[in-house]
Order: sequence, then structure tokens, then C-alpha cells
Amino acid sequence: MDLKAHIRDVPDFPRPGILFRDITPLLAEPEAFRKVLDALTKDARGREADAIVGIESRGFVFGAPVADRLGLPFVPVRKEGKLPAARQTVEYSLEYGESRLDIHVDALAPGTRAYVVDDLLATGGTALATAKLVEVIGGVVAGFGFAVELEEIGGRARLHGYAVYSLITY
Repeated sequence: MDLKAHIRDVPDFPRPGILFRDITPLLAEPEAFRKVLDALTKDARGREADAIVGIESRGFVFGAPVADRLGLPFVPVRKEGKLPAARQTVEYSLEYGESRLDIHVDALAPGTRAYVVDDLLATGGTALATAKLVEVIGGVVAGFGFAVELEEIGGRARLHGYAVYSLITY
């Protein structure tokens, strides 16, 4: 199955000159979505993950079913102020400014191998910030899994030293 056939190109979104890769058609096609979940599950299993970490919000769409398939805990990494209990925060740079991500401080026991899932790897900034959160609370990043990777943007290079897996590349 050609998974790229289920990614919609949206020119000039969110601003002129940007070509947005929309995953919603992939989510609407059960066989394509299942293929992505199968591949991410296989990679997480191969990396001997103890938990799946999903990055808000589309990382939840892929990460939660992978955790369920593997019988592993699912840990959400959320935008600032969305987690109710004690949390660790990290600031990071976005293409258009600064942002913050949070994780509950008790989300991972020390030494837990966390496989981090998101829909898309672009600059790698959000993924790198998530890796820092995992490590600050005592976890170990077992690897990263992405449905889509925009190779020309260079996010994989920012994740140097971590295992990175992606299914669909542009």
C-alpha cells in the first residue's frame, strides 16, 4: 500500500509558502492507519520499550493504540498547563517562537525505556524537548517513531544519538 497516497498536500497552510502534509485522510482509511500502527508497534517492540510516550496532540492518535497493542503504559506529553499533578516542564524553540511541554514527574519509573511517538518529524525541536523531559524524570529514550518525516527540514540530525524511525518520507 502506498501510504503517501493517503497524505494530503495543503499549500500555503498555516501561512503562505508552507506546504502542509495533512494526515487526516490516512486516519480516515482504516487499512492505511492500521499499517502505520503495525509498523510503529513493531519498531517499539524491537527497541524493547517499557512505555509509549505520545506528544500532544497527534502523537496521542498513534501512540495510544501502539501502547494498547503492546500492553504498555501510555504517557502523554502535553502543552504547558494541561497536566493536573506535579509536572516537569521544558522550554524549547519553535519555528515561530518559544513553547513549553510538560510531563508528570511520576510518569516513568527510573530506567524506564520510553518509545516516543508523534505524527510528523520536521525540525525535531518538539521531539528533542520530549526526550529531555523523559530523561529529566529518569527515563531512557528507547527510540522515536513518526508516521511522516520531512527529510529536507533536517529534524533527524537534531535527534543525533537517538534511534529514529519513520514510515513516510518527503
